[in-house]
Amino acid sequence: MGYESSGYGLAAVHELMGMKRYKEALAEAEQVLRADPEDPDIYAVIAQIQLYLGDYNKAMHWAGEALQRDPEQQLAWFVRVNVYYDTQDYKALIEAVAEAMRIDPYEPHYYFLKANVLNKRAKYKEAKEELLQALELSPENAVYLATLSYTEALLGNMAESVSLDRQAVQTGVENEYVLLYLGWAAGHRGDYKLKETYMRNAVRLDPDDKQLRDEFLESLQQTNKLLGIFLWPTKYIRRLKRWQLLAVWIVAWVVFRPLVLLLLLLYIIANVVTKAIVHVQVYGWQRRRK
Repeated sequence: MGYESSGYGLAAVHELMGMKRYKEALAEAEQVLRADPEDPDIYAVIAQIQLYLGDYNKAMHWAGEALQRDPEQQLAWFVRVNVYYDTQDYKALIEAVAEAMRIDPYEPHYYFLKANVLNKRAKYKEAKEELLQALELSPENAVYLATLSYTEALLGNMAESVSLDRQAVQTGVENEYVLLYLGWAAGHRGDYKLKETYMRNAVRLDPDDKQLRDEFLESLQQTNKLLGIFLWPTKYIRRLKRWQLLAVWIVAWVVFRPLVLLLLLLYIIANVVTKAIVHVQVYGWQRRRK
């Protein structure tokens, strides 16, 4: 996230990290550490590399070592917050991010992470406020624009979501996470074909990411004509306010209960059938890749 060490010995480490050669960067950082075992920046960089490698226990260990030597080491706090987010320990994240933001109030990524947690908790208005704060600090960040597009769609603000989609596309079409959030936004707007396009391109950029592969398969399923019959009304239903949706559901259940049960059964069947069709289209008759 733009952190730089003042130590000359870490220049090679940062260069290797920029090329995503994390194991080589780790070996280089360990050599630097042996030469200067009391520099908290080195411990923090090793923590960051472990975060990128996905070893969260080691990332937390090295971040802790850095914070023992400098309780306000910014990168160490950044690593700690991201570990909590990646491991879905949101209670610990909220506590840690408060301290991290006290130390570094101009880091926009913290607002972004808080927004994602709020979206998961269906607190869309609060999430939007956090994203606006992130964009105030980083106005052209395509990931933040794409996430705000998704949040606006969740709020039912479809025109605003489309506008933000266009802004994000101008700067972030080669970023798989931009495409992921734009795909979610398009899907929530009921534009399943656009969602498929975004997810297809996201997988092309990072074919080994399981989440991206799963989202792509889901988007293929949603564009299948059989399932599309059942998904078509959702683009209009999502425009309703909660009380309107509840009222429609109560009336439908009371007046058309047998029809509602039949439609639910048909939807389940269509979902299972289209999932099988997509699986065969992508993987053939083999089991899906892990």
